Amino acid sequence: MLKRPDSSRSQQAPAGQAAPGQEFPAPVLDVHDVTVAYHRRTVLWNVDFTLREPSLLAVVGPNGAGKSTLLKAVLGLVPLASGSVRAWGKPLARVRRRVAYVPQRESVDWDFPVTVRDVVLMGTYAQLGWFRRPGRREHQLARQCMEQLGIAHVADRQIGQLSGGQQQRTFLARALAQQAEMYFMDEPLAGVDAATERVVFDLFKQLRSQGKTVVVVHHDLRSVPEHFQHVLLLNTRVVAFGAVEEVFTAENLQQTYGGRLSALEQVTEALRRTEKTP
Repeated sequence: MLKRPDSSRSQQAPAGQAAPGQEFPAPVLDVHDVTVAYHRRTVLWNVDFTLREPSLLAVVGPNGAGKSTLLKAVLGLVPLASGSVRAWGKPLARVRRRVAYVPQRESVDWDFPVTVRDVVLMGTYAQLGWFRRPGRREHQLARQCMEQLGIAHVADRQIGQLSGGQQQRTFLARALAQQAEMYFMDEPLAGVDAATERVVFDLFKQLRSQGKTVVVVHHDLRSVPEHFQHVLLLNTRVVAFGAVEEVFTAENLQQTYGGRLSALEQVTEALRRTEKTP
């Protein structure tokens, strides 16, 4: 395994982040030696990385590398064979209300009889608790989130009647309504149209400016240098982790993808575009 660069190196920090030369009292996210196995088959092996301050983190790797499983393991949705996960210095289960999750579209039952508005309102439930119903404030918040994602005009439409891009925006709006501090998103850009892609990247920028942390399972290597600050290269184990400009290299991508031509072509193009950027 490659030695991981120190991810705590400070740059000009957005609001809510540590000032240059300072560190947060505890890492935003600390994943320590996480191993996950399904039916005695190891899916993740000793995954270990520490995100010391709010950031946009891309999790990339080939199909079957364990990227989606990593998000579920961090969130406690699948059991750990070993290891631990802490957020802001506490077990993540204790700060779960501060964390939002956007699943893959394929995992959603789109025939379920709920509207866009219903789904977005679900994002407010974590703050309401079990026995309170959404009131005027929650409905107003849901409306604002739908407007921000450009889906207010389909608020009363059943979710199965939406386009793929609208479906993705609906679950992003639900995550926004949760008003979380850390967001985990499983391939939010997979199969969406160009307009939705722009909306999602703009959302990433907004969350970053607010000092939020966004962890994204991402498949488009070409967009990593432009839109993310940190990257985790994963293939069952951690190949490399750190600032994009330090670890997003052709050598590390070769080790991650095993020399697959399409992946290397993508990263070569991405690195060439980065070099041209002033």
